[in-house]
Amino acid sequence: MTTTAAHENPCLRCGACCASFRVDFACDELQSRGGSVPDGLAVELTEHIARLRGTDHARPRCAALVGTVGVQASCGIHEWRPGPCREFGLLAPLGRGDEACSRARARHGLAPLA
Repeated sequence: MTTTAAHENPCLRCGACCASFRVDFACDELQSRGGSVPDGLAVELTEHIARLRGTDHARPRCAALVGTVGVQASCGIHEWRPGPCREFGLLAPLGRGDEACSRARARHGLAPLA
């Protein structure tokens, strides 16, 4: 994605989802198991399930989130993020969010995407 396209895509600068939801994923996605998610950013819950650090707090905030939600935020591991993060907000390239996106934005006092 070009810098201009990234600047226009609200999902690549919002961060509300990264500071709203718990993120569980298969341990096979960890670098130590052949995947791409850095092990240091995850907690293994079971033999098969891991969780991104920070997302299980009462006020979730992924440890990979950089910046200020709703102002200028980005994923520090965007290229290596786990499946649930890749699947979230599939409407983002169209410039609009879904119901989960709207809930996350509302938690941070942000209007839903058009």
